[in-house]
Amino acid sequence: MILSVQNLTVHYGAIQALKAVSFEVAENEIITLIGSNGAGKSTTLNGISNVVKKSGGVVEYEGRDISAVPPDRIVAEGLVQVPEGRRIFANLTVRENLEMGAYARRDKARIKADFDTVYGLFPRLKERSRQVSGTLSGGEQQMLAMGRALMASPKLLLLDEPSMGLAPILVDEIFATIGRIRESGAAILLVEQNAYKALSIANRAYILETGRVIKSGAAADLMKDDSVKAAYLGA
Repeated sequence: MILSVQNLTVHYGAIQALKAVSFEVAENEIITLIGSNGAGKSTTLNGISNVVKKSGGVVEYEGRDISAVPPDRIVAEGLVQVPEGRRIFANLTVRENLEMGAYARRDKARIKADFDTVYGLFPRLKERSRQVSGTLSGGEQQMLAMGRALMASPKLLLLDEPSMGLAPILVDEIFATIGRIRESGAAILLVEQNAYKALSIANRAYILETGRVIKSGAAADLMKDDSVKAAYLGA
């Protein structure tokens, strides 16, 4: 397993946001976490990345306990998060944002090759490489946020709500790109409110409700589960 999360617990003051959440991600696998607003999906990603302080639990990445490793070191080791809301550097150009993604790397030849890879996945970023990022459309900003993360050369990519606020045609494009990223060799942990889209590309899924995992299994099986269809798929 590239990632093992064991009994992850997070408090925000007196509120317990995560209650002993456990799951695993294998190499070259897409795992999705689905659930309603406030279920704890984003907090799970932030706990893995150490962006929020854990109250308990263990996070192992490539067999090593990273529970207390600073976020910048986690990125340097290949576990990279694309945050909810994109959080691009709005005053920098597209090219400069991508360069920021590679800030911890020293392998200049591979960085150049990764620019070509990102521009191949997102041709619009190449077209707008000198454009100030704050002037991009929402879909283009999401592409940029994903491209910036890819410039860190991730082995495991954490994606937080990549389709939020996007038109349906752009949602299709983003999810097709997620599939291509997995084909390139990276594992993906996907948090997504569009449960149908998430389950359609995932290998396995975990359903969160009020900070707990209440169900898990193969994504294809969960798509047929009557309780999942009623709660998350509009059936």
